[in-house]
This record gives sequence, C-alpha cells and structure tokens, in this order.
Amino acid sequence: MIVCSFVLKNATFSIHFSFFAVDEVLLQGPRVLVTGATGLLGRAVCKEFQSNGWMVTGTGFRRARPRFLRCDLTDEDAVRRLLQEYKPDVIVHCAAERRPDVMEQHADAAVSLNVHATSTVSKEAAVCGALLIYISTDYVFDGRNPPYGEDDCPNPLNLYGRSKLEGERETLRLCPGAVILRVPVLFGEVESVTESAVTSLWQKVQEATEESYPLDHCLQRFPTDTRDVATVCRKLAERARQDPSIRGIFHFSGKEQMTKYEMAVAMAQAFNLPSNHLIPLTEQPAGSAPRPINSQLNCSRLELLNLSVEPQAFSTAITECLWPFTADKRWRQTVFH
Repeated sequence: MIVCSFVLKNATFSIHFSFFAVDEVLLQGPRVLVTGATGLLGRAVCKEFQSNGWMVTGTGFRRARPRFLRCDLTDEDAVRRLLQEYKPDVIVHCAAERRPDVMEQHADAAVSLNVHATSTVSKEAAVCGALLIYISTDYVFDGRNPPYGEDDCPNPLNLYGRSKLEGERETLRLCPGAVILRVPVLFGEVESVTESAVTSLWQKVQEATEESYPLDHCLQRFPTDTRDVATVCRKLAERARQDPSIRGIFHFSGKEQMTKYEMAVAMAQAFNLPSNHLIPLTEQPAGSAPRPINSQLNCSRLELLNLSVEPQAFSTAITECLWPFTADKRWRQTVFH
C-alpha cells in the first residue's frame, strides 16, 4: 500500500483504498471448479491450475476432506447451488466410476455418476457460461482398428465405455461449446498403489518369491501420467477462453505401448528388482469385463494446435510415483498431495 504523506487525510484514505482494490483484482485469477478433486486425476488437475495462478475449487463426495467441498453430483439442486455460488470460469469434470469390472457389478450407481451427473453438470455449465472440460476414455473404441482419431466411430465393448460415450453425447448436447478430452489408462502421484491399475502392479513386482504371478500380455495399453493430462487440461482451458474454436473432442495419450506384463517388468528394472516371477499371460482372463485389444489414440489435433505436452519416459515417471512405496521410507517425504 502506498502512502502520500503530503496530501490531505481524506485524499490519503482514498489512495489507500484504490491501491488495495487494484491489488485484490490482480490477485484474483480465473476460477476453475474441479469435480472428483479427491481422485487421482482430480488432485493433479487442482495442483496444476493452482500453481499457474488459477483460483481452484475442488469437490469430492465420499473422500471429501477439509480443502475440498462435499457435493453429491447426482443431486441436481446441489450442483446448481454449487455453480451459482462459486461462478467458475472453467469446470474440469473428472468425477467418474472408471473401473470396468466394478461398473458391471454396480451398473445403476455407476451410470448415475457417469451419465446422469454429467448431464447435470453440462446443463448447469451452459447456464452459468462456464467452459466445460469433460474427461472421457479410449474405451469408447473397440480396439480393432487403431490408432483412433477424434472423428472415428466409437464402438465400446463394455458398460464403462458405453457410459462414458453417453456422457460425451450429453455433454455436447447440453453444452455445445464444451471440450471432451479422451485419455487412456492413468497413473500418477497415488495415495495408495491400488489407486491406479498401473501402480497396482507394484505389489506383484515387489513380491519376488518362488510363486509365479501371471500378468496380462495381450491387451496393449498406453500408460499416461496424470500430471501431463492436468497440463493439457490447463492449456486447453487457457486457449479456449481466448479462442471459441477450441471445442469438441481431443485425444491425449502417453506414447509407449505396453502390456501390463511389460509395465511390471519396466518397474522391476527401474528399481533393480528381479522379474523372473512375473509370467506373461497371452489370453484374456475369463469373467472380467471385455476390453479393447488396442485402443491407441491419435493425438494429432492437440499437437497441431500446440496444446499437447511431451510425456516423460514411462520408466522415469513411474519411478517418481513409486519411490514413496519402496522399503526406503525416506522417499515418502517426496510426495505432496
């Protein structure tokens, strides 16, 4: 605050007030609301936006904690009140049931979150004029003819893929200016290794015993770091606020093609652990939800617009994520949530 000692008292007060108001305006960046902010991707998105000057509001439900708002996204009135109160410029809709096998077992609840809640968020985003970024999945494709561009015809093989595709359609129907970002299997700074289908492999990597562990060596995956996805979300938000042509469907993915077996071996090599107890399984296990053989995403649209990021090598990124869960507990100090 600047004081001019030679001016009249009342004028001095006016100058004080004016500078304070300007400071307040400068401190207030654009506002983003992140749904599913307590989840793996949501946490990364909150961190990325906050570190780049955005005012971040995060919502959760079962895992809501003091820094986040508790909101049941299946409650239309609650969503409406939330958006009316916080008036976000951008909404990043991360909240979803993303486990295909869980979806098959609890279809009604999962569809309620993935489809009906998405409809509500989309409708209210349009009402309040917020840019909506909806996180979708490569599982909207059947995996028979990769790589897939944004305009290729979806054909999901399981309920998870169908629910996310329906969420896409509801998003574009109710909020035509929205952005849809399809991503593949994710990993990142997990609170527990079981939080991601990728980091959950660490449990079998560490258990180097005489017992063998079969791991899928059939389905081709492109493991993708949530920190990279979060950066893409921010870049999309910043560009779309300036350029209304940034709308519709985009793809982002890690570049390394790997099966679960290959991911596990890469983890073992990164930490100098044995991997001979890991056995490649070349047939899909019976009883689980069907999954695409290879749903590789063509990400050229993002790249042409200079909105993509260059992913780290998988071995480097996964090492950063798993250090806190090694025997050397000192590395637990390196992760902040």
